[in-house]
Amino acid sequence: MNGLGIDTILSSAQASSSSPATLAARSGGRTGEPLSSAEARADAQGQEFEAVFLNTMFKSMFAGLGEEAGTWGGGSGSDAWRDMLVEQYADTIARSGGIGIGDSIKRELLALQEGVA
Repeated sequence: MNGLGIDTILSSAQASSSSPATLAARSGGRTGEPLSSAEARADAQGQEFEAVFLNTMFKSMFAGLGEEAGTWGGGSGSDAWRDMLVEQYADTIARSGGIGIGDSIKRELLALQEGVA
């Protein structure tokens, strides 16, 4: 990661999540045209799924860190704080475009709805 910490990456992700290019990509590339209610629901469900996936992945990644790791501290509540911080990491990354899982879920949900209707 070239010396970049996860906090630097997250702050960059938060800054880019509201950029016009990101918003256009989230709306299927159509600028100025709002999402339909079905698209909005599918987008929200895809984002939520991606956040859960990232949360699970990050928990596995950070499980091997010992209590001496500076970010987590070493007190009795460090496990709770670690879980909350990992959840926020996952939510922030998913909201800012994620890793592509949410978009795939959205496309599949919309395709399933079109096939049923």
